Amino acid sequence: MKDLFYYYPSLREKLPLLKLGDFPTPIQNLKKLSSLLKHNNLYIKRDDISNNIYGGNKVRKLEFILADLIKHKKRVIITFGLAGSNYALATTIHASEVGLKTVLMLLPQPNSYHLQENLLLDYNFGADLHQQNNTLFLTFDTGIQIVYQIFKTFSLPKIIPPGGSSVIGIIGFVNAAFELYEQIYNKEIPEPDFIYIPIGSMGSAVGLTLGFKILGLKSKIISIRVVDEKYANLKKMIRLFKKVNRYLNNLDKSFPIIKIKENDFQIKHNFFGHGYGLFTNEGNIAAKLMNEYEGIKLDGIYSAKAFAALIDDIKKSNFNDKILLFWNTGNSIDLFKIASEVNYHKLPHKFYSYFESSVQALEQKSN
Repeated sequence: MKDLFYYYPSLREKLPLLKLGDFPTPIQNLKKLSSLLKHNNLYIKRDDISNNIYGGNKVRKLEFILADLIKHKKRVIITFGLAGSNYALATTIHASEVGLKTVLMLLPQPNSYHLQENLLLDYNFGADLHQQNNTLFLTFDTGIQIVYQIFKTFSLPKIIPPGGSSVIGIIGFVNAAFELYEQIYNKEIPEPDFIYIPIGSMGSAVGLTLGFKILGLKSKIISIRVVDEKYANLKKMIRLFKKVNRYLNNLDKSFPIIKIKENDFQIKHNFFGHGYGLFTNEGNIAAKLMNEYEGIKLDGIYSAKAFAALIDDIKKSNFNDKILLFWNTGNSIDLFKIASEVNYHKLPHKFYSYFESSVQALEQKSN
């Protein structure tokens, strides 16, 4: 596989990589859904099976993030998310595999079975769990945890931003663009006209866009916002793009600086629903169709909303001759049995309320 390091070999010495994923992830022609939707060129990128323990798009980021932590002899990660964060769980699981401790600093989110399962799995895989009601208290608590970990481990913990969308983490999706380029070259898929992907911390869409620009691919990323707009917007995407681009150029001067404009990105806002972590009717229908026709599960908070946007565009746009690729960013490895064996009373008391109150009405329980 001709990856980022093949084209820019000097980066190999400067960017450590920890092999976590089973890459390249396959591309599948969604033949049954194509027939249903009357669209002949519909494909899916199966990042949901990127790892046989816990898949999803975060594996790509963690390959670079965790390798960098090991290189700098870090022992503890402090990272952030909402209570049911998939990223927080992915970090916990994959960090534990290489002997790193994860401290999760969490904020509340609407209750769901998915959230409950993720919290139980966080505990099972060794996370140190903390929750505060707002960012001010969470910031204060984070300071306490930093000091605590310094005294406990005699080393400074590493702070990783939400979603793993640090500069180093995003390089995982620059590399993913090279992976897709190879799959196009090998005729596993024609070059897509549009690629649909959910965005929260924006790292996946930013990394892919940078990679496509470098490679000369014409594929357009359609980003479906699944978090509040203050966290995912065009101005932030451009800043993040430029930051990653400069970083790679500083490591290897042959890596070009790309001029980027707002119209190089497209964000769809109307599939977010009423708030982060809340399921939508459109997302539920999209997830049901994907599961019934193709046997693939979608995450209702992220990937189902993105696929709902794709379905809507097929219905409303003249897309008959367009190659559409849905990038499935969620995890489809079933960990329900592991979670079901954890008693929620083992969690810190602040998390009990999630297990002692009802979940949102729209959620579809899969187990």
